[in-house]
Amino acid sequence: MTATMAPEKYKNPPQPPPIFTGTKDSIVSDANALCDSTRKLLDSLVANVPTEKATFASVLKPMADDENESGLTARILGFYQYVSGDADLRNASTEAEKLMDDFAIECNMREDVYQLVESAFNRQKTEEPDLDAESLRLLNKERKNYMKNGLGLPKGPQRDRFKEIKKRLSQIGIAFQKNLNEENQGLWFTEEELDGVPKDLLAGLEKGTGENEGKIKMSFKYPDLFPTLKFAKNSETRKKVFISNENKIPANVALFKEAIVLRDEAARMLGYPNHAALRIEDKMAKTPETVNSFLEGLKGKLLAGGDAEKNHLLELKKKDEAARGLESDGNYYLWDHRFYDRMMVEQEYNIDETKIAEYFPLTSTVEGMLKIFEEIFGLAFIKLGQEERGRLSPTGKADDISWHEDVIIFSVWDDSSEGDGFVGYLYLDLHPRQGKYGHAANFNLSPGFLKKDGSRRYPATALVCNFSKPTPTKPSLLKHEEVVTLFHELGHGIHDLVGRCTYSRFHGTSTVRDFVEAPSQMLENWCWTSSQLKALSSHYETGNSIPDDLIDKLISTKHVNDALFNLRQLHFGIFDMMVHSPKTHEELTELNPSKLYNELRAQICGLKGPEALGEPSTWGQGQSTFGHLIGGYDAGYYGYLASEVYSTDMFHSFFKKNPMDGKEGRRYRHTVLERGGSQDEMLTLEQFLGRKPSSDAFYKELGITA
Repeated sequence: MTATMAPEKYKNPPQPPPIFTGTKDSIVSDANALCDSTRKLLDSLVANVPTEKATFASVLKPMADDENESGLTARILGFYQYVSGDADLRNASTEAEKLMDDFAIECNMREDVYQLVESAFNRQKTEEPDLDAESLRLLNKERKNYMKNGLGLPKGPQRDRFKEIKKRLSQIGIAFQKNLNEENQGLWFTEEELDGVPKDLLAGLEKGTGENEGKIKMSFKYPDLFPTLKFAKNSETRKKVFISNENKIPANVALFKEAIVLRDEAARMLGYPNHAALRIEDKMAKTPETVNSFLEGLKGKLLAGGDAEKNHLLELKKKDEAARGLESDGNYYLWDHRFYDRMMVEQEYNIDETKIAEYFPLTSTVEGMLKIFEEIFGLAFIKLGQEERGRLSPTGKADDISWHEDVIIFSVWDDSSEGDGFVGYLYLDLHPRQGKYGHAANFNLSPGFLKKDGSRRYPATALVCNFSKPTPTKPSLLKHEEVVTLFHELGHGIHDLVGRCTYSRFHGTSTVRDFVEAPSQMLENWCWTSSQLKALSSHYETGNSIPDDLIDKLISTKHVNDALFNLRQLHFGIFDMMVHSPKTHEELTELNPSKLYNELRAQICGLKGPEALGEPSTWGQGQSTFGHLIGGYDAGYYGYLASEVYSTDMFHSFFKKNPMDGKEGRRYRHTVLERGGSQDEMLTLEQFLGRKPSSDAFYKELGITA
């Protein structure tokens, strides 16, 4: 639904969008002001609430209200580093995040505040027996948070060391992500070396001068990297790109090692056997043993299938090499996989992904996706033009409610009969640029919560992606895998938008890591459903929908080489668990993460790397580009696979027969998405399913016996 078609009832949101008017000075000063305001509140609570009289109402509620309000500013201050085109703003945002992280550590280690929280916790049953479930969850989590931040440790050198570790880990996380965002390297190739790479892509790349005269620069950004690995016929080109990409951020190698060593030290100080035990006890899995059993069990079921898929692809490679007059060495390499996986789909399923992409121009595909979400969840998305932006902007300036000219903004409304009007704001930032976050992700800009007066504060959320830019002759066209990515991230965005919690702490996607991906993964299934692919498609020249025979062929590829794909996910998950659960701290200090990362990949995935050509097993530093393990998925990457089990169960149980079942869609929205992390996620899942979750549908999808 466009702004010009918007009914009158959708033209006046009860709340303006957030603004993005920060300067390099204001971003840092605003961060300091936020910290000062919270510090004053905590000081006031300590001064005015006797420890023996502390309650949720007198201590936790004022702290939660402050957390709600400060989040409206803090999240945007930290967001500039991911999206701003101005390096000064990105640097200021990084500095602001460091300030706020350091202050959070200071708050989390305040003995005087902890004593108030502990007292409120101990007195809750007698003083506040009717405390609502979400408030009780907040109280329990806040108390445990203080314990995990070292306040159970004796005062003195031990606690000081713990605080020092926490601050350093914060610095590492910020520096690691900054290095990923700012990375701007690439490789220069001749057109001959890039034979096979789509001409449209090459036309938009930087052309060399001087010593690079006649060459083309291929960056490591996804829109360049993946097509090169998929289409470049020259094996040496693919090898060079693959290895260089794994080694593109050498500064992160030492940061990664330091992070895992410090995490382990901190966990042992708190009495845990390792960092994984500390992190997982509050997740759905509860123990590392449960996680390792799940990962090993899945590996056992997938290895045979992975071998069969690899051998099939190796035969395809040998035939291709023979046809081109090349001698085969009988190996199937890491840099071969995207190339021959694509070739297999083209030859054996008669699928040309570049032809399919012609039916999915970015603009109309986004519109189609939003229509699907409107129908399933009872929502309405109203695109804001310049006039509407200016009218809704708190400053009166349309550009002040966006961080870049490419950004698209929607106001989102509840269009269902049981709805209550406004939902929030959705931002889409879809194309790459220098300094921008390099992957695809959803960022909460403003959390939703209940304000002090009982009215609702509505969320704003942003999808930050890196799809190819339009060219003078073609719009941005999405490969099918990019359609799936967009659907996935938009799923996170919907989760964020429809959240209806009391406290921002639990809003939207603020769930445990082994559940947070499930809602988005479930929605990926719509991209493999015939009727929905038809509805999403519109050829960029003719406007025609994708033909039925092409849809059937595409759907038939859903599980092609699925064992190898899931083994790759297992490699990530098992590596994550191994570096975060050593038997001894000394074992970790002596570990070479690069060696482990590469050897595990060879062992689990079965694809050969440079070590098969005589190179040492430290040839690549893949963990240095693995932002998940520094950015919150530490001892939690298994959650992608665990969430897949839950998502497949939900889809097969209620949506497989009719993906557009609005009744079930609304029930799912209200039962699962609205709850966020406000109650135990397993309870949420069981309430929706009407039973305990099962892995049967997951294994059935993969074609293996449970």
